[in-house]
Amino acid sequence: MYNSFYGWYLKCQSDTQTLAVIPAVHNAKNKRTCSIQVITDDDAWIVTFNGDLFKRTRRNIYIGENRFGDKGIRLEIHTPQLSVRGHLHFGALFPLKYDIMGPFALVPFMECRHSVWSIRHSVKGTVCINGQNYSFQNAWGYWEGDQGRSFPKEYIWTQCSFSDGAIMLSVADIPMAGIHFTGIIGAILWRGKEYRIATYLGARVVRIQNKAVRVVQGSLELDVWLLEASERPLKAPTKGNMVRTIHESASCRAFYRFRKNGRTLFAFETDRASFEFEFS
Repeated sequence: MYNSFYGWYLKCQSDTQTLAVIPAVHNAKNKRTCSIQVITDDDAWIVTFNGDLFKRTRRNIYIGENRFGDKGIRLEIHTPQLSVRGHLHFGALFPLKYDIMGPFALVPFMECRHSVWSIRHSVKGTVCINGQNYSFQNAWGYWEGDQGRSFPKEYIWTQCSFSDGAIMLSVADIPMAGIHFTGIIGAILWRGKEYRIATYLGARVVRIQNKAVRVVQGSLELDVWLLEASERPLKAPTKGNMVRTIHESASCRAFYRFRKNGRTLFAFETDRASFEFEFS
């Protein structure tokens, strides 16, 4: 058994509430465990399970009585610190046209591989967390995944769904063959059209300053700016072991602007952005 991890990130968000859930399995030091992390606007929890409880098909992850997949989420968690129960149902998924990793999906021994299962889909249902109901009607969902050995040493990740689309961007330090480079992967859904921004398409970072990032790729320009964080601690893998603490704002204030050929397609400020800024 080699050191590794595999996990999904499923976010559900209404105009007033945010719920993200991360089911994962981790192999480290010849030991297999699995976990579920639950993140809301106000708190975050992690519950660890015996590794034998983890089962996966292409479209579903099962951890005990909990299920995650293309049809939705079923949660049944009861510990002294956390009680979660409920069902969330997903509408039709919106997968990307091709793998977000592009040709890097074929490169062996990468530290971390990313996937986007659905850039945007509808969510409905209710989950009760420690006595508080999280109810979703006409809400939006997002579903991505990661696998490998470790999260990048430094990275920026953001995701946001909005009235006419959705956006996801990751900028990370990538070690490969003894060198390091800044890798970019991003997808923008705008009025039914998908735009891809990525290192393998020529994207480059022209500025990272004051929690603001500007990425340029040919005629495309993307600016993301973390205005006000609301960070909660999460666990992330280091050589398969969930020992690193990162900080995610599941719902925070941010600004996004997307331009093509010098024309602004959208520019808006929101308090429903998700952000991780692990970049010095």
